[in-house]
Amino acid sequence: MDYNCSIEGYNNKEMSKKILYTLEYPVRCSPAILYDFLSTGSGLQEWFAEQVDDRDGFYSFSWNGTEEKAELLDKEENHFIRFRWTHGAKDEYFEFRIEKSEVTNQTILIISDFAEKKEIKDQTQLWEYQVKELFHRVGS
Repeated sequence: MDYNCSIEGYNNKEMSKKILYTLEYPVRCSPAILYDFLSTGSGLQEWFAEQVDDRDGFYSFSWNGTEEKAELLDKEENHFIRFRWTHGAKDEYFEFRIEKSEVTNQTILIISDFAEKKEIKDQTQLWEYQVKELFHRVGS
């Protein structure tokens, strides 16, 4: 699977502070179809979690009997959706952004998330697994 990873805001003095990193994946589907898989409970349940419920701007994600809640922070149809884990720091979030390459006209999925520096490799592998499932569902 092709992807790019970048890391921002790393400060040596704050080894335990989570930092923003982004992953980019080219995907063969329209932004509208992809956005549906990223923004609706039924779409997210196809690839991200076993069970997803969304009510009043909050999403409940369940995996193996464990539930995590996230607040919807912002969204723009067919462009991006941003969540914040309710147990996480106020300035941390995870985001799915959809862009079109000006050169190739290809749809690009950009995932932004926060993790401690030492956890970024593991988190990247987890996202890769999830994105592989997403691509299977969208037929990419």
